[in-house]
Amino acid sequence: MSDPIRVRLTGVGGYLPRDVVTNDDLALKYGIETSDEWIRTRTGIAQRHIASGDETTASMAAKAARQALDYAGVDASEVDAVLVATATPDQVFPAMAVQVQALLGMTTGFGFDLSAACSGFVYALATARALMQAGQTKKILVIGSEVFSRLLDWTDRSTCVLFGDGAGAVLLEASSEGEEGILSTHLHSDGRTGDILYVDGAAGCASATQQLRMQGREVFRHAVVKLSQAVDEALAANGLTGQDIQWMVPHQANLRIIEGMAKKLALPSDRVVVTVDRHANTSAASIPLALNEAVRDGRIRKGDLVLMEALGGGLTWGSALVRM
Repeated sequence: MSDPIRVRLTGVGGYLPRDVVTNDDLALKYGIETSDEWIRTRTGIAQRHIASGDETTASMAAKAARQALDYAGVDASEVDAVLVATATPDQVFPAMAVQVQALLGMTTGFGFDLSAACSGFVYALATARALMQAGQTKKILVIGSEVFSRLLDWTDRSTCVLFGDGAGAVLLEASSEGEEGILSTHLHSDGRTGDILYVDGAAGCASATQQLRMQGREVFRHAVVKLSQAVDEALAANGLTGQDIQWMVPHQANLRIIEGMAKKLALPSDRVVVTVDRHANTSAASIPLALNEAVRDGRIRKGDLVLMEALGGGLTWGSALVRM
C-alpha cells in the first residue's frame, strides 16, 4: 500500500501596490470625513496599499507567484495548476488564473478562479489539497489577489477605510515523506446571511453600482461565533488544543476579531501574525500576504504548526491547519 500523499507548502510570495494611503491621507487627500484615531480605535488599521492603473488583479497575482516559485526554487514550467482566489477579477473571463499562466510563461497545466470573498484563500487551499491527494497534480500555485479599492464607495466611511489591495501566493508540492503539510481544512457557508456583506451587480447588469455594502456589526457578530467554531473544528480533527499551535495567521479584517481568536487559543500576541495595521483588509490576499511576511522575516519556521482562519461574504468561513 502506497504512503498517503502529503501536501507541503514549499514557497511563499507577496506583492503590495506602490501607493501607500494612510488614515490621515483618507481625510486630507480623499476628502473622507474621518480621522486616524477613529479608524485605529475601531479596526487597528493605520494604512493600506492602493493599486495604480497598471497594477491589476492578474499582474499582482503573477508577481506574488514568481516570488513563491523563487522561494521554492521551482520553475513555472513545473507547475501543474494555478488557482486564484479573488472577488475582484479584472474581467468576467478568462479567469485570472489563466492570465497568470500566461504572465508566468506557462504553456501546460490548467488554472481556474475561486470566489469565496475573504475566505477565498482557505477555500483554494482545500481545493488544491484535494486535487493533489487525488493524484491529479504534483505542484500547484495557490494565490489570493484583490483590488478592492475599485469596488469601494469612497463616500461611505464605514467601509472604504477598511480595505486595501494586494496579492499573496504559496506553492504546494505533493510528497510522501515527512510530517510537514496541510493537516486538515474545514469549509462552511450560509447563504441566508449573504445580505450583510456583498457587492451589488453582476455581468450584464447595466443598473449595477458594483460597490461593496456591509452591515459591520452583524458581520462582526457572525465572525466571532463562526471563526471560533472553525478553530475548534480544526483542533478536534487533529486531536490538538490551542496550546499546541505555534502560530495563528488569521484573515486580517479587524484587530479586535484577531485578538479575540488569539485569546480563545491562549496564544500570546507575539504568536499571532498581524498585518491589518499596514495592509488593511485585502480579502483573499490577506492570509498569504501575512504568511509571506512571517516566513520571510524568520518568525515562522520549518516544523511550526500554523492555524489559518477566515470569514467573508456569503457568508463563507473556514480554517486550515498546516505543519510548515
